[in-house]
Amino acid sequence: MEFENKEVGLIDVLDVVLDKGVAIKGDIILSIAGIDLVYLDLRVLISSVETLIESNQQTAEKFSSKQFDYEKEELDRVIHQS
Repeated sequence: MEFENKEVGLIDVLDVVLDKGVAIKGDIILSIAGIDLVYLDLRVLISSVETLIESNQQTAEKFSSKQFDYEKEELDRVIHQS
């Protein structure tokens, strides 16, 4: 309720993003008639250098390429089992 009428400026959002960091992952598949033509695997990490240095190894592993690949394989496995 207290945030309902609060205005948030771009600088406030940018400050939080750089302080905490944001990881964005997405997959885009372009297909025609059920045939996959283009597959894009997008991964973006936005953070300040200081935040990255302060993060511990567990957090780094959570956002690693190996972890993203594992999650993708698990998702593909679940989709193909359905």
